[in-house]
Order: sequence, then C-alpha cells, then structure tokens
Amino acid sequence: MKHIRKSEDGDIIDCVEIYKQPSLNHPALKNHTIQLAPTFFSKTRKVFDDAKKEDIAMTITSQRWQKSGSCPKGTVPIRRTQKRNPNKDDFHAYGRKTASNMKNEVGDLKYTTNSTNSIANHSVALIETVGYSYSGAKVDIKVWTPYVEKEDEYSTSHVAIQNGGLHDFELVETGWAADGSKRTGCFDLTCPGFVQVNHEIALGGAIYPISNPNGLPYQITVYIFKDPTTKNWWVNYGESINIGYWPGELFMLLKYQGIMVKWGGEVYSSKVKTHPGHTATGMGSGNTPPSIFENCGTMKRMRVEQNSQPLMIPEWSTTVVDEYRCYGALYEVDYIPDPIFYYGGPGRSPWCP
Repeated sequence: MKHIRKSEDGDIIDCVEIYKQPSLNHPALKNHTIQLAPTFFSKTRKVFDDAKKEDIAMTITSQRWQKSGSCPKGTVPIRRTQKRNPNKDDFHAYGRKTASNMKNEVGDLKYTTNSTNSIANHSVALIETVGYSYSGAKVDIKVWTPYVEKEDEYSTSHVAIQNGGLHDFELVETGWAADGSKRTGCFDLTCPGFVQVNHEIALGGAIYPISNPNGLPYQITVYIFKDPTTKNWWVNYGESINIGYWPGELFMLLKYQGIMVKWGGEVYSSKVKTHPGHTATGMGSGNTPPSIFENCGTMKRMRVEQNSQPLMIPEWSTTVVDEYRCYGALYEVDYIPDPIFYYGGPGRSPWCP
C-alpha cells in the first residue's frame, strides 16, 4: 500500500518502497545491492567529545511534513516534484547538469562524477583544506532563509569532499539550500544515484525551525564519511540518522579518498560576476561578516577524518572568495578553542552593483 503525507507548506511526500526508489535507475547501479547501514560507525564519529555544550546551538531535528505523520519502515519518503522546482529534465536550465557536467542534486546533497565543471554562474565564500587523504568531514551549519531573487537561482551552505583537479573532479556535498520558492530545505531524489535507506528524512522537505536575528539560533549537524568496507559515501544527519549513501560504483577518484574538504556558501545565478546587474540573491543569512551576534552565515565544529582516523580539527585552511564586494568570509582561528567560519552577504548592493 502506498502512503502519502501532505505538508502544511504544500509539499506532498510519497512513501516509496526502498527497493523501488528512483535513484536505483542510475545505469551504474543496475546490479547494486542496497546497504542498509554502515559497516562501521563508532562513538568517535557519532559525537564531538571535545565540544562544550554551551557552545552548541539548538539542532534542527524536524521537517514540516512530519507533522502529518511518518513513513513506515521499509519505505523512503520522497518529495513529489512540483512545477516550481527543477526536475531531472530541467537541470540544464537550473545550472545543474549539461552534457559535459554531470552534477546531480540530491536533497541538500550533491555529487559530481567524471565532470568538467564550469563555475561561471557560481559565486562562493568558503574555506578549504588539503594535504591529506580524507575519508570524512563534519560541521554544524546555522540555518537561515536568505533572499533568493529568481526561481532559477539558489543559495546553499554546505560541506564537500572532492578529488580531482580544478575543472575535472568528483565531489560529494551536503548541507541546506534556499531556492526561488522562498523556502529552506533541500532538493530531491529526482536525480538517480543517491541511495536512501532512512524512512524519517525527506530530501526536499523544508526543515524547521530556522534562525532568526532576534530569536534563537538553529543549526543542522551534517557528516559525510566513507564506509571502509563498501567504499560507499554515507550522509549522517543530526549525529544519529544515517540518511543514505552514494555508492562507490559511481566514482573513479572518490572510490578511494578525497584530497580536499570545503566548507562554506554558494550562490547560483546567471547574474553573478556581472556588473552592473548582479543578482540580489543572498548567501548565508544575507549579512556580510563580521556581523554582531553571529547574524551571518556561521559554521562551527568543522572536522575532518583522515584515513579513517578519529575526527579532528583541520590543521590548516585557506579562505576562498569569488566576489569579495558581494559576499564575504571571516575565519576566526586565533585565541579561541575551536575555529568559527563566518560568511555570506546580500549580493547586489552599493558595493556590488
């Protein structure tokens, strides 16, 4: 029996049998056997033992659609595609996929396989670390709803693990996204490849509550890690839910390890790096750092996993900003026990015409 859940924000969630999810239509997964749980997930991966409780914001654990019920075990919740959102045939126009750029969006999750990736329509403010072989990365990301000017634009905050060069690389990524329909949440499972096993989280459903400049801070904790046995790249949410994974069969380079980890924000628009006429789509909260009371994009407890070792603070990182007049970045490292990354901005402004 098919179960349907309707969210108060208009989303329709279908509870689909796990073995019938559309992601398995990917040609590389023709003979794939679903892995229902990671083969290894220890306490050192599950919690941040070195973090002080008072430094941790309130973690988001809910989605709006869950108010109408839940999906039964053995199924996965899939957000039904609406016309206002891109489907698998619209990704070229939405800046996701071209004939030479197979960059798939799955929920708040992205992966790129065998791609030649153009960044002409993307503007970023991030930090990155290199120098080791990376098998995992984790972060707390404060959740905002930045202004998004047009329906074919988006703003994301994420952590990513990459292998490959500047123009030809593979990438797995997770975080939150705000799109042109003015909601915070994520994209969905219309693109094949990511295998979901959890029945609680709908990739594409709006998350709540969100941070407010005059209210409480809210965040999500996300973690990508490679299963050392199956070589699948798992996504963990809230330090307790393993949502699913990208199968190792999808990759050539990431099948072994990542060589770079990135944390930060990204804006997609055909009007980035264009002056005058820059997009007004915001990054982070839409405020440029430094911002009082952390009212800009904020990431804390950034960790990397090197060669399946326990999570650790990256030894060194560098800041990358495409358009410093439009979106900014501030990486605080000195005189604090745990680095904090502030980023974001309004896009078009008197300084970014």
